[in-house]
Amino acid sequence: MNLSVVIPVYNEEAGLAALFSRLYPALDALGKSYEVIFVNDGSRDRSAALLREQFAKRPDVTRVILLNGNFGQHMAIMAGFERVRGERIVTLDADLQNPPEEIGKLLEKMDQGCDYVGGVRGERHDNAFRRIGSRAMNRLRERITRIHMTDQGCMLRAYSRDIVDAINACKEVSTFIPALAYTFARAPAEVEVAHEARAAGTSKYSLYSLIRLNFDLVTGFSVVPLQIFSLFGIGVAVVSVLVYIAVMLERVVSGEPLDTLRTFWDRDILQFFLTGIVLFGLGLVGEYVGRIYQQVRQRPRYLIQAVLEKDTTWQPKQSSSATGT
Repeated sequence: MNLSVVIPVYNEEAGLAALFSRLYPALDALGKSYEVIFVNDGSRDRSAALLREQFAKRPDVTRVILLNGNFGQHMAIMAGFERVRGERIVTLDADLQNPPEEIGKLLEKMDQGCDYVGGVRGERHDNAFRRIGSRAMNRLRERITRIHMTDQGCMLRAYSRDIVDAINACKEVSTFIPALAYTFARAPAEVEVAHEARAAGTSKYSLYSLIRLNFDLVTGFSVVPLQIFSLFGIGVAVVSVLVYIAVMLERVVSGEPLDTLRTFWDRDILQFFLTGIVLFGLGLVGEYVGRIYQQVRQRPRYLIQAVLEKDTTWQPKQSSSATGT
């Protein structure tokens, strides 16, 4: 099979009909053998029912994985990756913000010898806050992790089978798939793709979710934050010693104590500042410790309720799922 398209679905009932009407004609037009793997990530609306209906209409090219709960977008993609059959794999959001007609651009770039192609949204239709925040986090992430992704929020990406196999071999409980693929890629590339307003529904990423995602990304691929915090601690200690020496010298030279009130307020402000830095450092260390804690428990990353597919020879991997097809 030439192509596998993996689409995570979470509460997308309102937009699935539009997705079906555009996705299959776009894939048919490519003239390649393909499959579409929808992964229902514990939707609470009628998304699962609509996916079952679509499977009944196009069972030859449609497969549906129903997860047993909401495990997150990246774990849903991992569930699809572990069952793909194509030589090339494309990920796509279900909200139609990345048009399925753009898949051909990524495949053309792979024809040039690239093993991983990321999409870069052209004229974005998000609000200004989301665009500015996305650019800022992209720059910060690139400086810390040395992973170059112009647009980390674009889900329209293409992977070679070798890259997906390498990703599947990793057993990280929490990861960021595009960044992981970049570390494995021999010839990564990016192409500009169209971006449309969401067809229906609302974004599933709140401000907290975006912050949480970037914490996972940074702590999962770099120890630079810990190193920076350590250097900052050394710097504060050195400055504190120098300030103490300067105060003592001033008292010796002048023969008078410093203004008591001014000294108190200066010390109080400094104490609040240093307390905030210490709490931030504890939280940062906690992020790394938390990742270790999640990893050593070795719990399943996701659970599968059912798999709808024409070929029923598939067997679940015990490392990831505890249920059958």
